Amino acid sequence: MTVLVVGDVIDDIVVRPLRPTAPDTDTPSAITAGPGGSGANQAAWLGALGARVRFAGRVGAADAAAHTAALAASGVDARLAADPGAPTGRIVVLARGGRRDMYTDRGANLNLCAADLPDDLLDGVTLLHVSGYSLFQPGVRAAAGDLMRRARERGAETSVDPASAAFLADAGPAAFRAWARGARLIFPNLDEGRLLTGAREPAAVAAALLEDHPVVALKLGAEGALVAARDGTRLALPSAPAEVVDPTGAGDAFCAGFLAGWAAGRPLEDCARGAVAAAGRAVAAVGARPRKEF
Repeated sequence: MTVLVVGDVIDDIVVRPLRPTAPDTDTPSAITAGPGGSGANQAAWLGALGARVRFAGRVGAADAAAHTAALAASGVDARLAADPGAPTGRIVVLARGGRRDMYTDRGANLNLCAADLPDDLLDGVTLLHVSGYSLFQPGVRAAAGDLMRRARERGAETSVDPASAAFLADAGPAAFRAWARGARLIFPNLDEGRLLTGAREPAAVAAALLEDHPVVALKLGAEGALVAARDGTRLALPSAPAEVVDPTGAGDAFCAGFLAGWAAGRPLEDCARGAVAAAGRAVAAVGARPRKEF
């Protein structure tokens, strides 16, 4: 059983100030560069967790081989379109303790199109997971939405991660809920869930999202997660014990941990526990992708 992930590929630059920021002058920092992108991170974590995973995205032509190899190192069958004109997307992540601010240039990701998502991507696929970044721009949304339709016609399940509270606010909650409707699973964090529903408390957010999705996995950061299903299941899980070094990619690892269990047919509680365990491993190291020794 194969999981297909569609989403962004990014070159991450993670900046960790070593002391409080000094305005208008130098602040000593630890700076690390590496591969990222929400969808690509999710695929890499899925592969590292032992799932059979395929990924589709778009990068600058000069970087296609390197990003394909980076994903392959985590066990991902990467199908990357090489953009001849736009560069690979880039993000500068300012990581301070348990929070991170992201300065985003999505680059070639904005040019993902129907030709990049052919029918053979769906061969053997039982679950299609779409990063919300692929739904915020009209052209990319049309291509991803059509792939979701084709996946369902083949009998595959679909899932969505809203991915960005800022882009979600720009798009409008009602619009995003319409784009995501039909997905069996949704993976918002609490800020995204509040935007989507207007509710404040996690239980109320999850209950509102169950109107659109049979399973809701609500990411609560240091507070863990709340998983709810239409059959009445409610699972409140604490976060995994970990020293937070860099929270970049923790939400992506959470999605992957959950979906790895889901694709393997494990009980919902096992999926949830796998999700928080993967997120705990992610925050304990710098960068958004799984470490080689994982």
